[in-house]
Amino acid sequence: MKDELIRRLAAADLGHELIDLGGDGSDPEDDYPDFAQRLGDSIVAGDAERGILICGSGVGASVAANKMRGIRSAVCHDTYSAHQGVEHDDMNVLTLGARVIGPEPAFECAVAFLAARFSGETRHRRRLAKVLAMEAAAGAPTT
Repeated sequence: MKDELIRRLAAADLGHELIDLGGDGSDPEDDYPDFAQRLGDSIVAGDAERGILICGSGVGASVAANKMRGIRSAVCHDTYSAHQGVEHDDMNVLTLGARVIGPEPAFECAVAFLAARFSGETRHRRRLAKVLAMEAAAGAPTT
């Protein structure tokens, strides 16, 4: 799915530079947390604005990505969630399950995700601030 999605996104010329940080499926030691971290590190470092993760269901990769400070990932298999996650929640990683979604819906979700922008509406900024506060407190010791 990854290769086809990259090919189609490149052909669509949506104005994004596409960088492939994943494996090719030939290494049995490849694990989704490694790719989630590679993508997350790229976003946190400012080398990428957003990313798309692909694994079997999408769930494990999304869980792993969300462990990284500054990453907001969700599994989306419909275009509404793919764009709404960016517009309302400032989602920066779209995760797709290659065993769950077909190539055409995956492409449509990716296009919706890449075209979306955070709305900046007051209620969304307020909610995002609460999420970021939770993230900041996650490493703090409890008493």
